[in-house]
Amino acid sequence: MRPGPKFRSVRNHRRGSKLKEIVAAGNRATAEAAAEILEANGNAFDAAVAAVFAAMMAEPTLTSVGGGGFLMAAPADSEPVLFDFFVDMPCRCGPPESLDFLPVDVDFGTAAQRFHVGRGAAAVPGMVPGLLLAHRRMGRLPLTRVLAPAVRIGGEGVELSPDQAYLIAILTPILLREAAGRCLFAPAGRPLRSGELFRNDALAAFLEAMGRAPDPEGFYREEIASRLASWSDRGGAVTSEDLDAYRAVIRRPLQGRLLGRDVFLNPLPAQGGWLIELTLALLDRILADTGRLDPAGLAMALHVTNLARRDRPFPEPGELPVSVTPRFSRLLELLGAGGRGERSPATDDNRTLGSTTHVSVLDRDGNAAAATTTNGEGCGCFVEGCGFMLNNMLGEEDVNPNGFFRHPPGRRLASMMAPTVVREGKRIVLATGSAGSNRIRSAIVQVMAHHLAGGMDLRTATDAPRIHVEGNRIEAEPGVSEALLGRLGERFEIRRWSERNLFFGGVNSASPAEGAADARRGGFVVIL
Repeated sequence: MRPGPKFRSVRNHRRGSKLKEIVAAGNRATAEAAAEILEANGNAFDAAVAAVFAAMMAEPTLTSVGGGGFLMAAPADSEPVLFDFFVDMPCRCGPPESLDFLPVDVDFGTAAQRFHVGRGAAAVPGMVPGLLLAHRRMGRLPLTRVLAPAVRIGGEGVELSPDQAYLIAILTPILLREAAGRCLFAPAGRPLRSGELFRNDALAAFLEAMGRAPDPEGFYREEIASRLASWSDRGGAVTSEDLDAYRAVIRRPLQGRLLGRDVFLNPLPAQGGWLIELTLALLDRILADTGRLDPAGLAMALHVTNLARRDRPFPEPGELPVSVTPRFSRLLELLGAGGRGERSPATDDNRTLGSTTHVSVLDRDGNAAAATTTNGEGCGCFVEGCGFMLNNMLGEEDVNPNGFFRHPPGRRLASMMAPTVVREGKRIVLATGSAGSNRIRSAIVQVMAHHLAGGMDLRTATDAPRIHVEGNRIEAEPGVSEALLGRLGERFEIRRWSERNLFFGGVNSASPAEGAADARRGGFVVIL
């Protein structure tokens, strides 16, 4: 079992400061980059954007200029909004045999998983347009200042955490596919190890130039398009036309409820938000009926949500109402019956790594930001001279459940990422989110349930052992009650894990009183 997250408290010298400023992120350098921006009088949105760019240096296996994500922005004086900058389907979608699209097996030690990489596996990235839009609409510091921590970290280097070193080791077939990757991740002829320095001068130079450009987004599009011009001749799907057509979108969040609190969630076409909303509605019913958080009821709520996902695996915007729960009243009834008569087969498709990271920020003025981003495992192919890979979202089975290259051209792909903000009246009580592919929703729900309904402090709720329900199987971390597993074993197959694992997500959260970062993925908290 890995040690718990470290905490660094920094005294806040500002006069009249109303609230603690808290950052919870997937890496120390990422969290401290956000804290640096807060100390420079930036707000939560400046800090979240700075943290994501810094994570590209400090968590290079998880996020990238070549990926996408979501940022939930909750200003103290207005309603939350969701910045959607996940990836789009390229207009040139195939035929698959014409693309550079190859299987790669990654060995996790206890199991192997097949990913698909190559230039043809890359979807249209949205990271930079989305982060620039969020900064332009919500931030208050100059872009050059917001980018400064990432630029400095890239140039000076960052000491690799054990988690990042582990991910580099298992992803070597992808990361070292090209010479550019070998220079970054194996400069001495072998993969970098924990404690060694990771540097990315090329990406630092790219971000510095972009920050100083009169039109940063125009600079990004022109620079990347010019470098991708040859990709289509080498089996790539993304073109300059795709980059020009891409637009980050500001969406109205889904709004759920838990114990009278408003829970703002990632809306369609993303998938994680509506599934979390349904689980919370089921939990609210359990709490109303019993007055307490029943662990078996929590497991059944996750199971019933899975049934809803089976019925509507990828609903379209407009197919579900703003609140999804009325559409699934049958499932609410099913919960009361203990889920009997509804079974789905156990599968192993939930072993996916979940190459994702999350940061949550609260500032002194009561603003909150929660940002979840990803590059998948990366497609293995680098944008020349820029120091980053494009994503491999077209080769991710959980994003393409009906088969590869089936999405219509230009479609925004679906994601389980679910940056979340909880309010009581107008006051923020929690900003949270997680890494972990399909386990994102179950990890977030369990932390929220333990903290908001179960009375645990945020750190205890984050450290508590987790379960994940998939089909007719329950994955269980060590520490889950044997009595509970015995009860659940009457209708589920139980797979017990011998130690806590990044499989069960990486929930990083901030509340007005405290922050908590997930030790399963090397999380780190800064309190100002």
